[in-house]
Amino acid sequence: MLRSLADRGHAVHAVGTALDALRRVAAETPDLVVLDLGLPDLDGSDALRMLRGITDVPIIIATARDDEQSVVRLLRAGADDYMVKPFTGAHLDARITTVLRRAGRASRTVQPAVHEVGGLRMDVGERSAHLDGEPLALTRKEFDLLAYLAARPGRVVSRRELLEEVWRQPSVGEDQTIDVHLYWLRRKMGESAAKPRYLRTVRGVGFRLVAPD
Repeated sequence: MLRSLADRGHAVHAVGTALDALRRVAAETPDLVVLDLGLPDLDGSDALRMLRGITDVPIIIATARDDEQSVVRLLRAGADDYMVKPFTGAHLDARITTVLRRAGRASRTVQPAVHEVGGLRMDVGERSAHLDGEPLALTRKEFDLLAYLAARPGRVVSRRELLEEVWRQPSVGEDQTIDVHLYWLRRKMGESAAKPRYLRTVRGVGFRLVAPD
């Protein structure tokens, strides 16, 4: 895999343990991390959460786990994409290119600004979010999603638009990705789909962010 990616123009640095990966990422801030879940020192899911604690760079998971529950857990923990083994170097290269493109474009879906909706305050330039004066601990993609909605208060935003503008990917078969991120946003904002305050679902259409009544 290293040779294949290097032959395709990537500068690749490999480490063999989760702790070495954490040290390397903290010191050098790579453009992207490919994280194998089969690590000798830590479970890959724990390593993912620890990486998300120190960086917001895109992370692609390499895993033999292909069941839906595992996929949802990985996305919820902050993965940007995942690949089920075995896969080719060409396939991985294509996924890397796509994830990097999405990450770059998603950061431009909102202009640097401060958006305030009720007690929610999103500072896009500083990438900080506060609700009723308290900070919200959001993953990179959770922040991008909430900021996109906050920049359009009251407007219904379709699933297709969110996938194309925030995730920068085709809008077919990826509803689960949005639902996972919205679920955790609602949890962190102290609400639920059954009892919404800010994040409202418009059945069959999409979502909108509004100030509470």
